[in-house]
Amino acid sequence: MTDLLPAAVLWDMDGTLVDTEPYWFESQVALVGSFGGTWTKADGDTLIGSGLWHSSRVLQQHGVDMSEDDIIDHLTTAVLERCAVHIPWRPGAKELLAELRAAGVPTALVTMSIRRMALFMVDAIEFDAFDAVVAGDDVEHAKPHPEAYLRGAELLGVDVADCVAVEDSVPGLASAVAAGAVALGVEHHAPLADDAGYVRRTTLVGTTLADLRELHAAGRRLREQRTTDS
Repeated sequence: MTDLLPAAVLWDMDGTLVDTEPYWFESQVALVGSFGGTWTKADGDTLIGSGLWHSSRVLQQHGVDMSEDDIIDHLTTAVLERCAVHIPWRPGAKELLAELRAAGVPTALVTMSIRRMALFMVDAIEFDAFDAVVAGDDVEHAKPHPEAYLRGAELLGVDVADCVAVEDSVPGLASAVAAGAVALGVEHHAPLADDAGYVRRTTLVGTTLADLRELHAAGRRLREQRTTDS
């Protein structure tokens, strides 16, 4: 059965590993407000899963008179200040990570947050959770482009088609699917679909390596069937 294990599991961070989306939103509200503007929950929801440079341009359109890089640095610092007080881990995430590590399954963190934030989260985990990190400032194209997930598989030395990606956002899942990974969507802040090329769950609580093994096997069977049909 070990031959059915995923070659690796690739993890999104914000909203999947840690519930930082409220921190990002609060920081956006404060920043836009400091320039006399208004930022609504609907505005924030449009940015879930997006690259930070895209988000910065949207914030500029709402009146934030700062460069894109300065906006990213400001927001990242604000979110990290909140995380220094309390890191809101997503239920079931660290438990599944620990099981993967115990089984020797390689893992990579694939996030659109910048590297200093990604490494803060990695260092906060009480065990050696990830073999590689791909951050938003490591890639040219943000999610939903497949570059980040392709890069994650490359760093691990595995075929992305033999990987399972764990995500919570529509752009992130589109990135994973476009890269060729088997994708597990864990619905949280943003609604997900049941027919968009990924498997949808509402929580990682109770999700085990056996579940990912079956998901990977089902994805492989589907690819084989498509090859036969073509």
